[in-house]
Amino acid sequence: MDETLLNDVVAAALKAGADAAEAVGAERRSLSITVRNGDLEEVEREESRDLGLRVFVGKRQATVSGSDISPEARAKLVERAVAMARLAPEDPYAGLADPEHLARGPMRDLDLYDASEPTPETLEERARLAEAAARAVPKVTNSDGGSGAWSSSQWTMVTSAGFTGVHRASGFSISASAIAGDENGMETGHDGRSTRWQADLPSPESLGDSAGRRAAARLGARKIASTTAPVIFENRLAGSLMSPLIGAISGPAIARGASFLKDKLGQQLFAKGVVIRDDPHRLRGLGSSPFDDEGVANEARNLIDDGVLTTWLLNTSSARQLGLTTTGHASRGLAGPPGVSTSNLTFMPGEKDQAGLMKDAGKGLLITSMFGPSLNGNTGDWSVGCAGFWFEDGEIAYPVNEITVAGNLLDIFGRVTPGSDLEIRGAANAPSLLVDALAIAGL
Repeated sequence: MDETLLNDVVAAALKAGADAAEAVGAERRSLSITVRNGDLEEVEREESRDLGLRVFVGKRQATVSGSDISPEARAKLVERAVAMARLAPEDPYAGLADPEHLARGPMRDLDLYDASEPTPETLEERARLAEAAARAVPKVTNSDGGSGAWSSSQWTMVTSAGFTGVHRASGFSISASAIAGDENGMETGHDGRSTRWQADLPSPESLGDSAGRRAAARLGARKIASTTAPVIFENRLAGSLMSPLIGAISGPAIARGASFLKDKLGQQLFAKGVVIRDDPHRLRGLGSSPFDDEGVANEARNLIDDGVLTTWLLNTSSARQLGLTTTGHASRGLAGPPGVSTSNLTFMPGEKDQAGLMKDAGKGLLITSMFGPSLNGNTGDWSVGCAGFWFEDGEIAYPVNEITVAGNLLDIFGRVTPGSDLEIRGAANAPSLLVDALAIAGL
């Protein structure tokens, strides 16, 4: 969206009585094509152009957004935002980011934008190849489809504090879902990949074959008796073990006192040697950006360093409430005040691959899918439904399903051993993670 238009919106808000204002323009184009059983099933195209405005009247704030950016609509948007702010309750921590924290000068090029735009025929061919490869796997009997997609987006931000920033990115993806079956039932398997650059995509055939094999490997899954045993979280989903950690160290949660980690800053949470790093400047990263969503300069930092919790995740508001400085983790959409989020989160790898972890553990559970997590945010008590494979003597023995693992995250974090099989597949990545003993609820 044109920076001049956003500057005009900010100027209009100040003229209408706002003490400060922030305008954001979001543009997106995307195309997604899905096939199923060899037939074209869905074509979805999106073209959007939206405007968001946040205004401050004293310590009162309001946000509004809209997709009509005509002069008349913009004038109404400004009028409505200022009127809402005047009626809003006071927030002593509200306000734009302090000027000294803003990103300045030329923005770093993070190589996030690939200008090539695949044709619909190309996306359909990728979807067909992925699905065909999945269906070709022995014991695969049906398909949940294959898809190919592309997107291009631009985020432009202007504030009355003098910040202007533009963040442009592209996205390409391929995925496939397969259904395997035998006389005992059916199982599903999925694989997919998203990248910033088209050339970084793996082949559709490899993704489809993986989806089919993951489904077929699940056939004959058994239920197991409740026990306590070592548990390994597969690298593809081990990143989800970091999700409750991130929620617990978010500034807003700490400011509310609603976190089981509220008293743990600077303390040992994980074993020595464990590092969890957040890097907003990773080249071609799916979570990368040259500034946060308040225009604040961001930087790579170890959230966990040698096992120690080093920081909270702070935006401007939560930093002020805690008497600290923003860490550049503000995250927002077009409407509503900023929250916080990580960028490219990585649980750094250890020394042994998944097979090595299984050998060390002897016997236990390898989790390959998780669903329905439950967390008590104040105590850290956590449980999750899962399926995967039982292993014995360091080798896969048989698939298992309908089980739940549970424990307290403070205890779990302290006993995690990372594997070496880190793959960068998304914005949150981890190697396989071994916990030497967890309660497993089965039969």
